[in-house]
Amino acid sequence: MLMELERECLQIYQRKVDEAANSKAKLHQSVASIEAEVASLMAALGVLNINSPIKLDKGSKSLKEKLAAVTPLVEELRIQKEERMKQFSDIKAQIEKISGEISGYSDHLNKAMNISLTLEEQDLTLRNLNEYQTHLRTLQKEKSDRLNKVLGYVNEVHALCGVLGVDFSQTVSAVHPSLHRTDQEQSTNISDSTLEGLEHMIQKLKTERKSRFQKLKDVVASLFELWNLMDTPQEDRTKFGKVTYVVRSSEANITEPGILSTETIEQVSTEVDSLSKLKASRMKELVMKRRSELEDLCRLTHIQPDTSTSAEKSTALIDSGLVDPSELLANIEMQINKIKDEAQSRKDIMDRIDRWLSACEEENWLEEYNLDENRYSAGRGGHVNLKRAERARVTINKIPGMVDTLIKKTLVWEEDMQKSFLYDGVRLVNILEDYKLTRKQQEEEKKRYRDQKKRQDLLLTQRESIYGSKPSPRRSSSFRKPNGFNISNGNGSVPPTPRRGSVGTTTPDVLLTPRSYSGHHRQNGYFKEVRRLSTTPLNYVAMQKEDTVSTTYTSIYSSEPDSPLQG
Repeated sequence: MLMELERECLQIYQRKVDEAANSKAKLHQSVASIEAEVASLMAALGVLNINSPIKLDKGSKSLKEKLAAVTPLVEELRIQKEERMKQFSDIKAQIEKISGEISGYSDHLNKAMNISLTLEEQDLTLRNLNEYQTHLRTLQKEKSDRLNKVLGYVNEVHALCGVLGVDFSQTVSAVHPSLHRTDQEQSTNISDSTLEGLEHMIQKLKTERKSRFQKLKDVVASLFELWNLMDTPQEDRTKFGKVTYVVRSSEANITEPGILSTETIEQVSTEVDSLSKLKASRMKELVMKRRSELEDLCRLTHIQPDTSTSAEKSTALIDSGLVDPSELLANIEMQINKIKDEAQSRKDIMDRIDRWLSACEEENWLEEYNLDENRYSAGRGGHVNLKRAERARVTINKIPGMVDTLIKKTLVWEEDMQKSFLYDGVRLVNILEDYKLTRKQQEEEKKRYRDQKKRQDLLLTQRESIYGSKPSPRRSSSFRKPNGFNISNGNGSVPPTPRRGSVGTTTPDVLLTPRSYSGHHRQNGYFKEVRRLSTTPLNYVAMQKEDTVSTTYTSIYSSEPDSPLQG
């Protein structure tokens, strides 16, 4: 009995000992686990300045006391970890969202991002948190830049669609539906594919704008040409006022909404077609009109028009049906352009011709002025004419130099153009050479006239020295008294007094200029006039005067010294 009780007591004791040992082991395990958790939390949070109370009081406290002392620290570290993980979670969520918007929500990229976030959950340090925040700010800036770029592209697409008359919503929706939002919940897509799509769309719209701009410009140019050709009234042109400025504008400056729409181009093209049909019905009238313009242009530029398209021939060709009026009109247009180009190359010579003709007109005026016996009177405006006369004399002295320079310029032009310079159908060099020759002949005639007058004055002086200058009553009734002298030619007649011109003046009937002959002579008539002038005495009065002087000389020296002049 005692042995059984002793055995039972030993069993109970052994069980108690085992339970105590197990409890102690569990406490050791709990303490070790808590220490490991503390170490793990501290490492994950990057906390380095916290010492475990278990290690500080390792020998002085029981396991339960150590466990009770470290439990608050564990709870505090767990709370810090939860807060830190929440911060990481928020930042990572924003990074995932922005990265998805930038990448276009690529599944492959999202999976890689989730894996990287799971692996990095063990690193909850502030350094890692700051890196995530820096990465988030970088992504936010990139998102802002992309959003501004997308909005700029969208605005440019809107402007181009307005000019081209294209539906804006359909255009941007073809790139991405979010670009034309109808609700505020859907964000604007800023992925690379959207940016590339917008760039491609803008380039496509610009190409279309360039094509339509050139097409409209050509159509408007044709419209202007037809308007001018058909003399379209201004009220009919007004309805196309918004497209007329296209001809004078550059492509980049076209901002009028719908100005390059297909409807606008079709409207202008329809007007051009209708005017072209009307032009075909009035072709004969248009040919005559353009031929008249060609002749007016030739008259202004002193160029002979092409006789193949003269009014008579054109009318005959159109009436006979041998030539298409459009081809005839195109030929006249080509001639007009050719005359304009030639007139541009002749401009310098024509300006010099105008200055030469102006100098010749001054020369003619000066001659008429010198014939005026009252030119030195103190009347009103006399001083103005005197000043003009002085300027005219200076200009007249430059005429030979003008003519020589004009000949040189004309010859250079003929060598460059490989053809003759014609002025109203006559070669200008021939006109100038004839002018120089005629002017030289006139100068010689003037010199001969002056020499004759000197001899006349000498004879008169000798007569006066022999017979005296006072006329007798018998002779005063038989002779006129020009210039203070009594002159007889032996038959009782008195020659007319020649008109005396100043040195450097000209006679209008002698010197011919292109302006003077073009109004009275044409082609061969001009050269006939020059030949006539070259064979006719320049001053018939002077020649008659010379005969009179010879008669007077004979009368004087054939009589006796004291006898009177023969009546």
